[in-house]
Parts: sequence; structure tokens; C-alpha cells
Amino acid sequence: MSRFWSPFVKDLVPYVPGEQPKLARLVKLNTNENPYGPSPKALAAMAAELNDNLRLYPDPNSDRLKQAVADHYGVSTGQVFVGNGSDEVLAHIFHGLLQHDAPLLFPDISYSFYPVYCGLYGIEYEQVPLDEQFQIRIADYARPNSGIIFPNPNAPTGCLLPLEAIEQLLTAHPDSLVVVDEAYIDFGGDSAISLVSRFDNLLVTQTLSKSRSLAGLRVGLAVGHPDLIEALERIKNSFNSYPLDRAAIAGASAAFDDRAYFDATRQKVIDSREQLTAQLQAKGFEVLPSAANFIFARHPQHDASELAARLREQGVIVRHFKQARIAQFLRITIGTPEMNQALLDALA
Repeated sequence: MSRFWSPFVKDLVPYVPGEQPKLARLVKLNTNENPYGPSPKALAAMAAELNDNLRLYPDPNSDRLKQAVADHYGVSTGQVFVGNGSDEVLAHIFHGLLQHDAPLLFPDISYSFYPVYCGLYGIEYEQVPLDEQFQIRIADYARPNSGIIFPNPNAPTGCLLPLEAIEQLLTAHPDSLVVVDEAYIDFGGDSAISLVSRFDNLLVTQTLSKSRSLAGLRVGLAVGHPDLIEALERIKNSFNSYPLDRAAIAGASAAFDDRAYFDATRQKVIDSREQLTAQLQAKGFEVLPSAANFIFARHPQHDASELAARLREQGVIVRHFKQARIAQFLRITIGTPEMNQALLDALA
């Protein structure tokens, strides 16, 4: 431990991102990246920003992007917050909205960044077990809390909580902030953004990394009541006043505007997911029902860590988690039909 560290740093357990291998010609199905590239309109908009104007600061409020988000979801710009990837947006939410006396609640199998943020910001939390089918049971959240957060669809399971259940949760906890992390919602669910005008205790986060193929650009957003957005703006402007650069604002705005490309590519992923699910089930895998751009699967006759290792020998990388309840599952990103076939060939 460095003698210059602040005392809390030694106790931090950082998030471990999925491997980004340096080897060429790997079939990479481990980090839920979209196999189809960004909208050509987004690429053109970003290219147009690469000029002498880069000597100038970007718009600190990202008004163009907020307007594009507001137009897409039918909300006001005062209900929209944008940041440098949804992880940064989530960090501001934990910092500015979830530091209270009662514990924060989230599922025991969920996005592993949540306990990391709790450690970083000194937030007490309780993990609520998923049921035997790895689903969120909203009745289990009827306990003292200062807030509730969960991904929908959940990660790494891919299971979706219906909008009606989210509405029930919001109604049951009017004095708790409910954060719905919708990184994967575009691959099979209805966004809870449709509920924000009715519930001042709802905050919805999204990312452009998955359904809009812009993981390398780092753009995330939150939509909620203007009072919640104001808190996030205060945190942002006390931390980094210019989180989004000129290219990111232009590219993300154009990606929201190109609805046709968005719909076409996400439908390709959905179709491939359903096909791959059926093909893996035919090989004896149990596959959880997924509304995401990945599937969560286990085989009753084969150890998951050994399967992952043998797939890697065949040049196919999938994600394996060592966590107790899910140690026999593999999380497999949906690739192009060719990538998915390479996975099936390697399994054979």
C-alpha cells in the first residue's frame, strides 16, 4: 500500500471489466458489444466534428443530445441527464441520490458495479436474492430501504421484469428512489421512461454502448423528474463540467435520430438470439429467457469453467462468473450469424 493513499482506498474492491483480448481472429462473445457497427449517420456526424473546432470546448450542457433523447422518448429536456457512459451516470446517481440512512437494495445476482459504488461512496446495502428461476420478486423488496436499483433486463441473467411490476414497485415505495438500469432494454423490453411523468421517485438510465453500437464512444443518459436531474447536474458540474466531447455529442445525437438503422440492427440481434437459444437447447443447454443481447446458459453434463476454457482453445471467448449461484452458467453475447455458428462449431 502506498503511503500516499487516502485511507479508504485500501478497502476498495474495484469492478473487473470483461476481458478485451489482444489476440487477432478471436470470436469475441464476452462483453456484450453489438456485432453491427454504428449508424452511418452517426459516423458521418462524428467525422464532421474532427476539424479546427476541436480547439474549442464542447457544449457543457450537451443540449443537442438532450434534445435528441427528449424527442425520442417524448419527454422534456429538463428530464434528461447525459454523461460519459452510463457507468459515470450511475456513479453520480450513487453519489448524489443514494447516500441515505437506510440500506440500498439490489438483487444478489446483478451488475457487479453496484457494490463497487457502494464501497466507493460508503453506502450501506443489502442484496435481495433472485427466486429459483433467477427472476426479481418485487414482494421481496418490502423492507426498509433508502432506494432500489436493478438492471432491466437483469445482467448477467438477461431476465426481464415487466413494466407492470415496475409500476407496482414504484407505487409500493413512494418514498424510495427506484433506479432502473436499462442498458439492454432495446433488445426485448419496454422502457420504464414511459412512467417518469407519473412517478417522481423513478430514474431510468440507458447507454448507447449496446443497441446503438457506440461502446467506444462512452455516452450514457438518465431520464427522470427534473428535481432528480438537477441533483445529477450539481454533481456533474462539481466533478467534470465537460463530460461529453464534440464528437460524442454529434455522434450520439445522430444515432438517436437514425431510427431506421436502430430498429433494423436490434431486430437482427433479437432474431439471432432466438435462433441461438433454440440451437443451444437442442444441444442440451438450459437457457434462461433473455430480453438482452446475450444469453445465460448452463449444461447439466459439463462444468461451465471447463467449457469456457475449451471454447477459448477453439478461439471463442465467452464470460464465466465464479459467483456461487451462477458458477455453472456462461454468459454468451449474441454475435453475427457467422460468429454464433463459430460458437456452435466449437461446442461440437
